[in-house]
Amino acid sequence: MHGLVNRAIERFVRDTYGRDVWIDTIRRLDLGLTEFESMMIYEPQVTAQVLAAVGTRLARGRDDVLEDIGTYLVSNPATEALRRLLRFSGVDFVDFLHSLDDLPERARLAVSDLDLPALELLDQGGGLYRLHVGCPKADGVRFGPVVVGLLRAMADDYGALAVVEHQGESGTCEILEIRILDEGFAHGRAFVLGAGGGAP
Repeated sequence: MHGLVNRAIERFVRDTYGRDVWIDTIRRLDLGLTEFESMMIYEPQVTAQVLAAVGTRLARGRDDVLEDIGTYLVSNPATEALRRLLRFSGVDFVDFLHSLDDLPERARLAVSDLDLPALELLDQGGGLYRLHVGCPKADGVRFGPVVVGLLRAMADDYGALAVVEHQGESGTCEILEIRILDEGFAHGRAFVLGAGGGAP
């Protein structure tokens, strides 16, 4: 598993629950480390162990933790760079959704060995979409719940009212359902192209 994934878990716990919670959680696993290196590759079971330990420490299910991480990646000030990168993908939430198919390839342009799951958006009409998220190999992290949290946060960021639900797995992918109820429901967070842009 790419270190960026493990680092995202670490940053989520540290920024949301505090450094002491993270240190206590990671030391119990006896992995010989307390921090992950962003550009290293780790065995998939390490990521699975860390997620299980975080879930136990926070008394939350694994999918709930993953969904919270997806939300964190967009909404926390510490991850503003990622939020800006995603906002460059579309002028509104629908435009953003249609850019998702290209997201894994764009991520590899930035980090060549970052292997994100394939994404395929299907427009069902009437504001209803289905997103197929590629399932990982054995012992890998399921990214579907992360994408659920990310999409909910991005809808808020754009000011759209949308319902995003995980519909389970089918064959080699997880299926998400996205229903847009009102694309102009609220004012989105401020966003400008300049480097100093972002939330006011």
